[in-house]
Order: sequence, then structure tokens, then C-alpha cells
Amino acid sequence: MARFRDPDFGERLSAAATAKEVGLERFRAKAGANAPEIAKKRADRLAHAQAREARLSERKAARELEEAAERRSREAGEAAAKAEREQREDRERIEEVGRKAELEEGQKAERDARYAARKVRKLERQKSPFGKLGRR
Repeated sequence: MARFRDPDFGERLSAAATAKEVGLERFRAKAGANAPEIAKKRADRLAHAQAREARLSERKAARELEEAAERRSREAGEAAAKAEREQREDRERIEEVGRKAELEEGQKAERDARYAARKVRKLERQKSPFGKLGRR
């Protein structure tokens, strides 16, 4: 009976190298035989990639236009709101100044009325038969 013999390192190395060479030969033979098909597939892939890039760039441009339009409309709305707010604040300031003036006029009228009443009371006391200090 024949004995099983383990291949040594050199044999394993040469077997691996020959297997690698055989695989490369097969690949080269296969690639060379189908060269027109491979070129066609490459061209198709390139065309698809370019079409995808064109679609992506169109979407990006459309999105940028839309964002720019939204930004312009938002800025216009903010400007209108700011102008409206400033007008409202100006009206409120004017109304506040008017209210303040009315309040001051009312206070001045009350004060003048008190002063006049005091003068009248003073004159009445002076004319009174009890003297200027009044009855005590």
C-alpha cells in the first residue's frame, strides 16, 4: 500500500504559484475574448453615471432656486413685518405722548383748581369777622 505523503513547503508554494498563473491565464483569455462586450458595458455604465450626475445637478439647481425664492419671500415678509411694527410703535409713541399731555393738562387743571380754591378760602378768611386765622 502506498503511503500518504505530506507536501513540503516548497511544493505547496510552487502549487500555489501555478494555480495563480492558471487563474490569471483564464482571466486574460476571458477578458480578451469579450473585449467588445466589456467596452459596451463600460460605455453603458459611463452613460448612466453621466445621466445620474446631470439629474443630480438639475435637482440641486432647482433646490437652490427654490431656497433662494423662499429666502427672498421670507426676507420680504420680515421687512414688511418690521415696517408694520415700526409704524405701530410710532403710533403708540404718538398716542403715549398725547395721553401724557392730556394727563399733564388734567393734573395742571386740578392743581390750578386747588390753588384757586385755596385763594378763595384765604380771601374768605381774611374777610371773615374772626380775622385771617379763622375760628378756632
